[in-house]
Amino acid sequence: MTDQFQVTRRTMLAGAAFASAVAPIVTATFAQAEEAPAKMNPTDLSHLPRVKVDLVKPPFVHEHTQKAEGGPKIVEFTLTIEEKKMILDDAGTEVHAMTFNGSVPGPLMVVHQDDYVELTLINPETNTLQHNIDFHSATGALGGGALTIVNPGEKAILRFKATKAGVFVYHCAPPGMVPWHVVSGMNGAIMVLPREGLTDGHGKELVYDRVYYVGEQDFYVPKDEDGNFKKYETAGDAYADTLAVMRTLTPSHVVFNGAVGALTGENALKAAVGEKVLIVHSQANRDTRPHLIGGHGDYVWQTGKFNNVPDRDQETWFIPGGTAGAAFYTFEQPGIYAYVNHNLIEAFELGAAGHFTVTGDWNDDLMTAVLAPSQS
Repeated sequence: MTDQFQVTRRTMLAGAAFASAVAPIVTATFAQAEEAPAKMNPTDLSHLPRVKVDLVKPPFVHEHTQKAEGGPKIVEFTLTIEEKKMILDDAGTEVHAMTFNGSVPGPLMVVHQDDYVELTLINPETNTLQHNIDFHSATGALGGGALTIVNPGEKAILRFKATKAGVFVYHCAPPGMVPWHVVSGMNGAIMVLPREGLTDGHGKELVYDRVYYVGEQDFYVPKDEDGNFKKYETAGDAYADTLAVMRTLTPSHVVFNGAVGALTGENALKAAVGEKVLIVHSQANRDTRPHLIGGHGDYVWQTGKFNNVPDRDQETWFIPGGTAGAAFYTFEQPGIYAYVNHNLIEAFELGAAGHFTVTGDWNDDLMTAVLAPSQS
């Protein structure tokens, strides 16, 4: 453990003294889990095939089959933790982000129900903080958080069985510092598809042509006495001021995929008339209300669990904080669609908005201008 890490960790833990009443329980769970591996008899999975997946940066998703091919597999992923400065908006607002694979959100992982996820989590020695990972899709040991605590220069390998179908959040959850890491960008999602693929809950197959991952992130950037966003040399320098802003429960930015405008302009999500698009949307900390302006959610799993019958024809859907949801839509008209958090203050003032650019022919039967705007 480096001297730099020891100093930084002492600073972080001192500042976290106000942590909630659950902290002792969580700490005890970590301590118990650290003893558990010596008592475990790992299941022999040597007969299962292994698949190594190269993850991609959101909003894109790595190649995968929608229906499982063959029996369960061990699916191997690697996440490398990167602590980095990120720019949130055109004004140059900075945040000391904590990331999985360098992006906010971290990559979407895709497996099938009853597959085994085998994750290698790497914390490079160039980092200054302790990290881990908690999968909401996993069972036991704080979602894996208690088995994956890595200091700078360390790595851990976690394996768990994906027993529940759906989309689920994952996030960093180190002892005493959980909210700070989550709102610094250290979260993502995993999609566990039913082995037979998606259905409407009544036997109809739902096959998507495209899938996009939208990670909604709330940031809490401190301001100086003049109301300007402050900049800091290190995450440790920003820690106390950031915690003070966090405790107001009032974010300075609410953005999609790490920055204001990250999914607009040249980065807008693409589709064509007639294409079926699956939108996976996660928010690891706050509630959100996705809405596609000019479109709908033909099928919506608001809490993301595919064994539940999806809602139909939704205008806006609700995703509770700490949850990932999914919406399936067939685009019927060309044009630019705004995809927003329909808390419109958060969408238009704080940044929670993106665009779909859809190509194809216009259908006058669905909409037409009977009279163009004119003076009466």
